[in-house]
Amino acid sequence: MNHMQIWNAIDDLAKSKGTTASGLAKMSGLNPTTFNKSKRLTGYGQERWLSTQSLSKILNATNTSFSEFAKFVEEAEQ
Repeated sequence: MNHMQIWNAIDDLAKSKGTTASGLAKMSGLNPTTFNKSKRLTGYGQERWLSTQSLSKILNATNTSFSEFAKFVEEAEQ
């Protein structure tokens, strides 16, 4: 599992729920820009990883189990 797979899995989860990454953030009670592609790297080009708190919020908001999310990760493009 790598950085790109995690973020692609979030995009795929959002799409499976009929929304965007921004919509997924809103559904989860997060700032709509939380999952923007521009925020996935720092200004210095370092990878910015999703927090476990944010992951927990999106899984709860979408009624998705961790194992279901793991399938999105496994299927995500690297």
